[in-house]
Amino acid sequence: MSEILLHYKQVEPATWIYLSSLLTIALYFKFNRFWSIRNLDLLGLIVLAPGMLLATRGVGFYEYLGYVWLFSVGGLFMLRLCLDFTMVRRPLLEPNLSVGGLTFLGCSLFLFLMANVATARVHANDLAGVAMAEQMQGGEKVQNGEAGAPKHGPGYPILFWLVHEPAKRIVADDQDASQPTQRQQSAVQHLTARLVAILAHFFVVSGMVLIGYFHFDNIRMGIAAATLYLLLPYTAHLTGRVDHVLPAALLVWAALAYRQPMIAGLLIGLAAGFNYYPIFLLPLWLSFYWQRGLVRFLSGVLVMLISLVGILALMSADLSMFFENVRQMFGIWLPRTDDVTGLWRPEYSIYRLPVLAVFVVLSLSLAIWPAQKNFGTLLSGSAAIMLATQFWVAQEGGLYMGWYLPLLVLTIFRPNLEDRVALSVLSAGWFRGRKRSGPTMQAA
Repeated sequence: MSEILLHYKQVEPATWIYLSSLLTIALYFKFNRFWSIRNLDLLGLIVLAPGMLLATRGVGFYEYLGYVWLFSVGGLFMLRLCLDFTMVRRPLLEPNLSVGGLTFLGCSLFLFLMANVATARVHANDLAGVAMAEQMQGGEKVQNGEAGAPKHGPGYPILFWLVHEPAKRIVADDQDASQPTQRQQSAVQHLTARLVAILAHFFVVSGMVLIGYFHFDNIRMGIAAATLYLLLPYTAHLTGRVDHVLPAALLVWAALAYRQPMIAGLLIGLAAGFNYYPIFLLPLWLSFYWQRGLVRFLSGVLVMLISLVGILALMSADLSMFFENVRQMFGIWLPRTDDVTGLWRPEYSIYRLPVLAVFVVLSLSLAIWPAQKNFGTLLSGSAAIMLATQFWVAQEGGLYMGWYLPLLVLTIFRPNLEDRVALSVLSAGWFRGRKRSGPTMQAA
């Protein structure tokens, strides 16, 4: 692939950390307001990079140091996100570049990063997802969690399946018929995984821009947020990891569709069906829609989850396998104390239990605090919950930064959104303009 792209070579991660950090400071740092929260946020995003590099490239002590580093910086961002709703004065701190310059830089970065996807090796988890999609397409029973396969919900192979058929046609047109079938199948699997990663990044970036345009009433801030996301060393280093970026794409578009509770519910349900961690967002989102839109949002979530469970029934070879797959989809098991990686080594894994308990309390507490929810608290609260999952994920906890970074960046750039509450931005019922017959219809 690199030969097709004129012998393109990826920039080394350490080199890109220096380059992107300097670009981030030049574009976004407010030199006339040195101690602003924006500047501290930018420094925090930059400081994440060394920990990520140590965790992915280090060995032994240095790898463990990387996870400790990520957890420490993540803890500071947790505090910042939980207190975000108190920051009422949010002056407009625009980037140090025009809209045209930001757009050009963002498009160039996107092409640069997608070239990385096209030339990099595909991760084993993503290839396993493609294999599951092929089994679904062939009408075979899929055993989720079998050797080499990730323990994801049915949303994982479904999203690969949507791209698998176009990838087959591309390879069929590009490959000679005399080539071995196994080689063609491998080419289809790799192309599918790469296309899914590219599309997921496209939806993350486009969703951030559209949130700026429709919900921040400032497209420049949306473009600035999307460009900063593309500049982050994490995005460049782990660009091709579909299990990192797909949940982010679904959550960003759920935030974009927050004025359409049914659609937002469908997207949250699909994200939970991909990997069960987004299900902990439900208390926060239900609280936001409590006064209006609750029934529509719940309907979307339930319709999606019931549909995914139905797909699991088709994917399972027998009843016992079906129940096992449902258990894996919703994470219904005791916390694991073995086969853990990252910060939680087997000898320390028992300490995950109090961390998990605190996480559950946090998820539930955001349903009642703050009492008045607006779109700003929805963004910061969702970012806080997805960041908090990193503290108890059994494998590579801390590295799944893609789950929360787009929402965190949007929180950094958001204006004051105190007026964007459900009662003021949502229609009163299922159909726009429908009149309420009484107080009991407010949740519809």
